[in-house]
Amino acid sequence: MNITDIISNGGGTAFSFEVLPPLKGNGTAALFRTIDRLKEFSPKYINITTHRSEYVYHELENGLMQRQRVRRRPGTIAIAAAIQKKYDIPVVPHIVCSGNDREDLEYMLIDLQFLGISDLLVLRGDKAKEDATFMPTGDGPAHATELIEQINRFNDGFFADGSPIKVPGNRFRYGVACYPEKHEEAACLESDIQVLKQKVDLGAEYAVTQLFYDNQKYLSFVERARALGIEVPIIPGIKPLSRLNQLTVVPKTFHCDLPEPFYRELVKCKTDEEVKQVGIEWSVEQCRELMKHGVPSLHFYTISAVDSIYEIARRIY
Repeated sequence: MNITDIISNGGGTAFSFEVLPPLKGNGTAALFRTIDRLKEFSPKYINITTHRSEYVYHELENGLMQRQRVRRRPGTIAIAAAIQKKYDIPVVPHIVCSGNDREDLEYMLIDLQFLGISDLLVLRGDKAKEDATFMPTGDGPAHATELIEQINRFNDGFFADGSPIKVPGNRFRYGVACYPEKHEEAACLESDIQVLKQKVDLGAEYAVTQLFYDNQKYLSFVERARALGIEVPIIPGIKPLSRLNQLTVVPKTFHCDLPEPFYRELVKCKTDEEVKQVGIEWSVEQCRELMKHGVPSLHFYTISAVDSIYEIARRIY
């Protein structure tokens, strides 16, 4: 079964979460501790993020600076395979335009087919830190829709250069991202929903939202998407706040608003632990309301929030 089958046939609101591959040079112990802690709640699937390489600068003995590309979190496909083998939980690796040309992406698809992994989350990904706007790598796709088209051609038995695949494997099925408060580069929410419709028309079977804290914005987004003919599941993405600095970092980084009642409680906090407790309470109520509206799944972003997610899941599942 693929992800849409899993969440539609499971009964109730499914639980899933996203993890990051370990930093280069680190082992899998911390990652597996996260999964061990959260598997109590029977996750229906686990997403694994992908991170592009970036430039770092090293000073040479002559005083000049040498620029070098480094990928700090390699191994998305390998980690997906390791999780699937160790835990027998469906995995959904992220496949991104960012930092990849078409051949890179093709090799990823081939590797995933060899491993028997056929569920993907297809994203454009972030721009490089040194670029003012997103720039494709070589002949790589500039938009998620272009990456979807490449995957569709692969599914139909053709490589990126048009040559036939002698022995086509299982078809990939995929979800995409969406933004209840619009993507930062979108002209307006309406145009952003139009982009989501393009992805769905091309074959996306579900969408996962960027994190948000105002349920009315999610519910309004879903209503507008349905009015435009988008009928696929739209899964809310949840990230509980857990640190003082997140009061400014999260809204800036993820382009989301903190509702005034939530913000009023947060600004009273003097420590990370106080923020963590307020974040848990808000997310519990947020999730309960979403569950009352019949959302098919709740998808949690785990970075800096594993303990909070455990407590939230304990109280709502």
